Amino acid sequence: MTYDHHIIEEYFDDLTPKQLRQFEQLYAAYAEWNARINVISRKDFDSLYLHHVLHSLAIARVCRFNDGARIVDVGCGGGFPSVPLAILFPNAKFTAIDSIRKKITVVEGVCQSVGIENITTVNARIESIDSRFDYVVSRAVTDMKTFVGWVWKKIEPGQAGTIPNGILYLKGGDLTEELAATKPIEWQRYPIAEMFAHEFFETKEVVYATKK
Repeated sequence: MTYDHHIIEEYFDDLTPKQLRQFEQLYAAYAEWNARINVISRKDFDSLYLHHVLHSLAIARVCRFNDGARIVDVGCGGGFPSVPLAILFPNAKFTAIDSIRKKITVVEGVCQSVGIENITTVNARIESIDSRFDYVVSRAVTDMKTFVGWVWKKIEPGQAGTIPNGILYLKGGDLTEELAATKPIEWQRYPIAEMFAHEFFETKEVVYATKK
């Protein structure tokens, strides 16, 4: 069953008892909040761990964040990828930002339910805030050229993880033209199917660009 939290342990075998407990508790927390505010489609919910949690954690296969690293999840929706990443990197500092208040309410409720203390929530558009971050993460919010226009100036050059600071974006489909439209920014592409052996990830990638 794809809603079994043990799928996370298959790929991340160094989790602490607290992390294991938090990942296990996500299902009940999202079930409760999704019944109030629908952020995950009903038909997709039983695949929460595969389609949302493990998908989010593909970013951790590309970059492991240092303690104190500042990561912003732009257009966080119900908290993907920031909620799973915050569990995996409890000493990094996450900001989950979304312009839709009810989505922020879900993130806040889930964090409270499972004891996530390293996410700050912001109900705003990313263009309206002045803060700078080490990494920008997101999942299929808009086309890449628009997204880069929103976030590029928010990235602090440097290296607060295993790769230099930049954008780590979860995206599916044929990205060639979309990435080409952001020139002169150069992208590295990481197929998620090479990280996690599930058909769901066949056309999905993590795309990465560094702020030099």
